[in-house]
Amino acid sequence: MTPSPTEALLFDVPPPPTPVERLLHLADQFTQHNDALDLVLRTTAPSEPGTHADSALRLAADTQSAIKAIQSERLYESVELTETVMRLQQLAFLATASADLQARSARVLTALAPEAAVSCAVTLAAETRRRRWASAPAADHRLTAVQRDALIEIARGHVVTGSSLDREFTRSREPKVLLSTLRALEAKGLVERTAKSAHPAYVGGPPQHRVRLTTPGITALASVIELPPARPGAAPTTTPRTLPATTQATARSR
Repeated sequence: MTPSPTEALLFDVPPPPTPVERLLHLADQFTQHNDALDLVLRTTAPSEPGTHADSALRLAADTQSAIKAIQSERLYESVELTETVMRLQQLAFLATASADLQARSARVLTALAPEAAVSCAVTLAAETRRRRWASAPAADHRLTAVQRDALIEIARGHVVTGSSLDREFTRSREPKVLLSTLRALEAKGLVERTAKSAHPAYVGGPPQHRVRLTTPGITALASVIELPPARPGAAPTTTPRTLPATTQATARSR
């Protein structure tokens, strides 16, 4: 029997984002906000006072919503969790304060917001997995260690692309995100580029293309973001290696 359109819709509703996914989305929102301010600051025409105010206040409200989502999880209190909420409250305060400033000063207040939101996401993901390991999301095994690191750098707002002399390039911090890695992530539908949305590579140059996580990319990164980075050549492991009893005894005697 074919289900009615109404019944079909009931099964197509995606689950609400987890608090970790909310924080990764928040980082992306701050990156877009900062990019918009950068472009305003590089135009010759004077910007209208408060051009960015609506965006800043919306970011403050979204940050408060993320805090409420974390608190609704009712995780046992810990120093890490308390500090995460405090950092987010600081972000909300800075975003609110930036709404009353001119663009140049406002840009300073939100400059580190994407990185801070990602850092909070890492801590929250680790706390959630440690306390609720049975219900933790399954790690996305499609991702290599290099791709995971690239997704984190993209979430932090560190990756843009451009072209010069008909050659495409990426610009990022360490660890470098190679163009081949970016294309592999695009092929999986995990990242996308927003054309001409980031500040130019040089004065007078064209705007660059911001690389951003897609919704599936946010979900994929949220499932692995708290895992420790793999060392080159090291075998993957999830638990510390236990020393032999004789080695432990020797270490204690020193």
